[in-house]
Amino acid sequence: MEGSTTVPEAVAALHARIGALTDEVIAALRGQLPSYAALPPEGIRPRVTMAIRNGLAVVQRWADEEQRSPRGGVRDGGRSHDLPAGYLDEVAALARVLPVEDVLSAYRIGSDVVWRCFGEEMAARHATAEELLPIAETLRAWASATTLRIVRSCHTAARRDITTDRRNSALVRALLLGEARWDDPDDPDAVDGQGTDGTTCDRSALRLPFRARLPVSGSGRPAPAAASEHEVLARAVELLGPWLARDAVGGPLVTTVDGDAAGLLTARPDGLCRGLVVGVGAPAARTALATEFTRATQALRAAVDSGFVGTFTREELGLRATVVAMPAIGAQLVGLRLEPLAERGEDGAQLEEAAAAYLRQGMRLEAAARSLYVHPNTLRNRLRRFEELTGTHLRDPADLAEVWWALAHRRIHGPAD
Repeated sequence: MEGSTTVPEAVAALHARIGALTDEVIAALRGQLPSYAALPPEGIRPRVTMAIRNGLAVVQRWADEEQRSPRGGVRDGGRSHDLPAGYLDEVAALARVLPVEDVLSAYRIGSDVVWRCFGEEMAARHATAEELLPIAETLRAWASATTLRIVRSCHTAARRDITTDRRNSALVRALLLGEARWDDPDDPDAVDGQGTDGTTCDRSALRLPFRARLPVSGSGRPAPAAASEHEVLARAVELLGPWLARDAVGGPLVTTVDGDAAGLLTARPDGLCRGLVVGVGAPAARTALATEFTRATQALRAAVDSGFVGTFTREELGLRATVVAMPAIGAQLVGLRLEPLAERGEDGAQLEEAAAAYLRQGMRLEAAARSLYVHPNTLRNRLRRFEELTGTHLRDPADLAEVWWALAHRRIHGPAD
């Protein structure tokens, strides 16, 4: 049969240009599927190349069987042709970050591209429609069977991920909040060693606890529409992925705490993470993670109040973090520098706002007046009255620092009961 020699030649030609064929499939995927367009091409190249080689292997085996035992009809759809080891795991891993339906669509798009190129190679060798038809039927049946296996694999992985994620979330929360039990070896929920589902927290490994939040508009003020916990967690996993500590099966050790993403890092993230505000603690063994998570929380609150974006330790934020960590001192300064305004009602609130704008604008009177939409003389008069009522001298560095601390305390900790 002529096809028995034509098919191997066409398959060999496609193998010879596997790099260009992979590029063509990737371009088609990125052009038709926005979720794939968001991925770096090199990240999906190995999977695409593997899928192409697998499809070509099915065609080659069809030709070999045809040459040994020519007969009509459709082949077994590739059911006897096993997928490469780990292939379904690779696809399931991709389905963890992309919709399953997009993964299946990608498989169809890639198959269409490869089949078109295969048809061109066959046409160049003067193959007939009768030769192409049984191959097309075999590939179609094989693709359907493979798609079904992919769906089942993705669903199985999803169920496993849900169980693992819940375990990981509970484990990480217990570690960060100091609720983990360390001395009960018979407790099946104890965090020693590795569980049967693969969750683990190596007792000897040092980890950096972190707490992260999406940036908000304004300095420390709530966003108009707060993101859900799921959105915050997904964003944290996306941006901090290379540095996240993971369990034995690759699941990230993350959770949520009061709406923030929180978890464990293997190292401090490199560069400026513009999509998150992240507070990190120092590397610590698991028994000290709760203490360092408290420091990470203080760093996060100070960074959010200051309108910063990126990753910060408490030490890097200096006095800003000290305001968070020492609320008793802040409360005393509020009583000394701001409480005298309380009895003035709305007028007192206006004077406090004047002092806050003056400090926020670097003690530039005209800039502060513009931010309040008042004349500079009006602001000057309000600042004079602020000094008189509070006994403050805004040109005295010590008084100025106390006013700044009191205002920062009130923003971060809220008004006193």
